[in-house]
Amino acid sequence: MLSHLELSCPPPGWPPALWPGPRSRPAEGSLDLWLLHVPDSGLRSVVLDRSPLDAAERARVAAFVYPLHRARYVAAHLALRRVLCAYEGVSPAELRFVRRSCPCCGGPHGRPALAGGGAPHFSLSHTGGLVLIGVAGRPVGVDVEALPDPDRATAVGEALHPAERRAVHAAQPALRPAVFARLWARKEAYLKGIGTGVGRSPDLDYLGDPAPGAPARPPGWTVRDVPVGPEHAAAVALERPPGPGPEPVVRMHYLGVLDGAAAESLYALTGAERVRGSAPVGPLSPGR
Repeated sequence: MLSHLELSCPPPGWPPALWPGPRSRPAEGSLDLWLLHVPDSGLRSVVLDRSPLDAAERARVAAFVYPLHRARYVAAHLALRRVLCAYEGVSPAELRFVRRSCPCCGGPHGRPALAGGGAPHFSLSHTGGLVLIGVAGRPVGVDVEALPDPDRATAVGEALHPAERRAVHAAQPALRPAVFARLWARKEAYLKGIGTGVGRSPDLDYLGDPAPGAPARPPGWTVRDVPVGPEHAAAVALERPPGPGPEPVVRMHYLGVLDGAAAESLYALTGAERVRGSAPVGPLSPGR
């Protein structure tokens, strides 16, 4: 078991090949996804070093009522800093975050970004035992959702686009949580990508499956599902470069398991091929 998570170098016990070393900034339209498994048992058995976090992050940590929720937030934001410092060539504590203007109201609570010119775009999502990070050459949003119970899927599904609501209602009760979570993850990823979050009503944009007679998806964005196992749904939204061109290819990288267990459990979780700590997800397509 790890006793301490030090994010300026690979933590003891973690497979070094799975911990990101120096990396080039993503090219135009390219995308890296980083997935970390953070089981509750691991969070109860590690001491998380909060020193790289800034004042705003520490204030957010202090606002959580439950220790487990605090630990999840800290683990996710430490992982984000460790991943981003691999691209920026600085220590995790040196990273400075800003907020872009909100597209809805112009306020300073839009998409998070790294201070300074030329920094890559990024997005972070965490829920339950998973942390998902996207780093790209263009605006990006990621989201991961735990599957809810059928009643919650039906109730919260009422906030979706009318065509998406019909898809949730049409699903068999046993399948409804997965259908809802997949749609909601796409929605959150897209809204994060455009910088509005849920300040833009979730019923305005259709992110359901393309089909004859189905509404069109938002132009200029590619939104697709990300495989993260049967208990969660995840999605990524990536702004497409202007003009014609090949669809970008996203690569998923596995950071391992926070409790120090063998990373093979994560490969089994996703069903992805192990390729030196990363696996190709395949070409992004506007229709997926």
